[in-house]
Amino acid sequence: MLLRTTARDCLYLNWAVPVDAAPELPLALRYEIHRWQERDWIFVSALLFWLSGLHLPAVPFPRLSYPQMNLRLDVADRRNVPSVLFRRMLVPWWVAPVSRWLAQQPASVAGFRFPASGPADRETWSWTVQCRDPEGRRRLEVEGRLGAPEIGDGPRFGSWERTVEYFRNRPHGYALFEKRLRSIRTFHPDVQALPLRVEIGASELLDGCFPGVGEGLWQRPHSAWLCPRIPFDFELGKLVVVAPSQARAGVPAAEGC
Repeated sequence: MLLRTTARDCLYLNWAVPVDAAPELPLALRYEIHRWQERDWIFVSALLFWLSGLHLPAVPFPRLSYPQMNLRLDVADRRNVPSVLFRRMLVPWWVAPVSRWLAQQPASVAGFRFPASGPADRETWSWTVQCRDPEGRRRLEVEGRLGAPEIGDGPRFGSWERTVEYFRNRPHGYALFEKRLRSIRTFHPDVQALPLRVEIGASELLDGCFPGVGEGLWQRPHSAWLCPRIPFDFELGKLVVVAPSQARAGVPAAEGC
C-alpha cells in the first residue's frame, strides 16, 4: 500500500543512549553502534509533526490530517541499509483504530498540543504530548528557539549538514505489530532544516519507553532541528514473524560517522 502525505513543522530530537540501556531488537535488525568517550552508544530520535493530507495517490479524497509523534531507534537491517525501528507511534484517539486495524501499525493514543502550522521564521515553538499507561499519565514537553547549529553530548558526525543527513537519510523503517515486523519504505526530497536550541520539560514519556536511561540524559539532546515541510510517500510492506535478538547485538557505524 502506497500513501502520500506531508509532514509540517517536523521537530527532530536526537539523543545518544548507552548501548547497554538499549531494548532488544527483532532478529532482522541490528543497532548502529558508535564509539565515544570509551563507551558504545546508539541513537534514539523523537519526531513531532503535523501529518497533513494523508491519502492514496490514486484517490485524492478523503485526506486526513492530524498531529503525531514517533519515537524511533536508529538501526541497520539485514542488507545493512540505514533504517529505523519505531518504538512508539502516538496519534489522536480517532486515528489509532485505523492505524492498528487497517495499516496494522503499533499506534497508541495520545493528546497533543502543537504549534499551529504557520510561517517558519517565528522565533519560538512549544510542544506537549501526553499519553496514559498502567502507571499513569506520561508527558513530553519541549520548547525550542531558532539558533546556530549546536551539538550536545554524544558521538560526532563532522559538520552540521552531515549530522542532519545521518538522521534523515534512512529510507527503511520497521514497526513491530503483535510479534510481527512490518517494513515501511519512505521516499522524500532533501528539505530545509532549521537548527533549534531546545529545553526539555517533562520527559516521563521517554522514561517509560527506556526505563534503563536516567532522566538527566533526556534533558540534553544531541541535536535538534525543525523541518517546515517534508512531502513524502511511504509504502507499507508485508508482516513477517520475527524473534528477538540480544540488546547489544549491533554493527559499527559506517566509516566517517
